[in-house]
Amino acid sequence: METTLFLSTNRRDQMIDITDQIEQWLKETGVQAGILIVTSLHTTAGITVNENADPDVKTDFLRRLDEVYPWEHPKDRHMEGNTAAHLKTSTVGHSQTLVISNGRLVLGTWQGVYFCEFDGPRRNRKCFLKVVGE
Repeated sequence: METTLFLSTNRRDQMIDITDQIEQWLKETGVQAGILIVTSLHTTAGITVNENADPDVKTDFLRRLDEVYPWEHPKDRHMEGNTAAHLKTSTVGHSQTLVISNGRLVLGTWQGVYFCEFDGPRRNRKCFLKVVGE
């Protein structure tokens, strides 16, 4: 079972909580158990699991990545000028593997699944979901 989520972003760096969208899709499919692979189909957008209770976590997360990978660096050579976005994506990772049990994602109380935009704003960003098992 698989699907693609389509997302639009409105800032250069942005974290979008996609947990509810994933849970809704799982409910519609009727999948009760298995492994879910969540993958960004972009070289400048990643997937992570992080706290979803305090919005300042997202703010701090993005700020700290900017400190490590500033947008403009005099030695960057990539002609598109988005080297920082590629580095952030490689650091965060392009996918996550999650457990499904009783038709729901197995996440901790404060955990959520995030699509991480590092080169926005963009339209029609793709996040691929694939269930293995069941």
